[in-house]
Amino acid sequence: MNLISLGSSDLKVTPICLGTMTFGEQVDEPTSHAILSRSLERGINFLDTAEMYSVPTKAETYTRTETYIGNWLAANPGARKQLVIATKVAGPARVPWVRGGKPDLSGQDIIEACNASLKRLRTDVIDLYQIHWPVRHVPAFGQMYFDPAKDVPVTPILDQLQALGQLVQAGKVRAIGLSNETPYGVHEFVRLAELHGLPRIASVQNPYCLVNRTVENALDESLYRLNVGLLAYSPLGFGLLTGKYDQSGTEPDKGPREARISKYESVRQQRWGRADALKAARRYNALAREHGLSPTQMALAFCYRRRLVASTIIGVTSVAQLEEDLKAWDTELSPELLKAIDDIRWELRDPAL
Repeated sequence: MNLISLGSSDLKVTPICLGTMTFGEQVDEPTSHAILSRSLERGINFLDTAEMYSVPTKAETYTRTETYIGNWLAANPGARKQLVIATKVAGPARVPWVRGGKPDLSGQDIIEACNASLKRLRTDVIDLYQIHWPVRHVPAFGQMYFDPAKDVPVTPILDQLQALGQLVQAGKVRAIGLSNETPYGVHEFVRLAELHGLPRIASVQNPYCLVNRTVENALDESLYRLNVGLLAYSPLGFGLLTGKYDQSGTEPDKGPREARISKYESVRQQRWGRADALKAARRYNALAREHGLSPTQMALAFCYRRRLVASTIIGVTSVAQLEEDLKAWDTELSPELLKAIDDIRWELRDPAL
């Protein structure tokens, strides 16, 4: 697969990115290393992680994923030069193991978090450094509406940008990005960067899949006109679009405990656990089978070939899953099938927003 330029940055990445939030919770270190090695062998040069990982976030696993990756890089000294490594600083987490639970993220916090990630990853530079979610109040993670009553004073966007600019100036970060952002946030980060001569965001990492195409409703235009790349996460809808929950009695709250969504109480209470999301996923999965495809194959092919997606982030728990996800790259969806997908969306909209 050809490399693509990420936004206006000089980063060249594969259109498939290996996500790593399963490393350290569902996936032990030896298996994590095997997945990393096989991904690189298959030509994937883009790797995404975060200080918050693994998930669900817990005090005992906080930062474990970066540590696993750093250990793998140390054991494979030639790998670093072949990779574009992205990581993220957590937004206000309100849990005691992340910056004491304070409801803000200062510029100094960003700098200190980056230095800690560099040490765990055992690298001198982070290629793409992202703010995991906005510091300000936004409707995210299953919330539908912006509520001005929840808007409280926090570190201004300009201060955040200035801290990121210091990291770029120091050579610790090559490019910057956002995650779980809104059109307003994207425009404001770009506006302030251009006004003050600060680094411009290269990408936004937001959910995008068959049961959540909200990026297309407004953010898509912002990303296109501002030349900011979309990194699509959860392309399989947290497992809903794999077909594993299609039979009665296999719903996420009744399914096997090893299933990712069954481990995450907060997730089941958010977008991916909604009954309407499962209902929609089952419709899409049935459509895939009608066209001779597996649900996973259709869901990934939809994201892989979408104009607005720069790179699709896949998360796996085994080398076999990795191979299945990469195999879907060769799948092209017919115009007839794409219309049928749009017809379902018109009827059911975005139940996992």
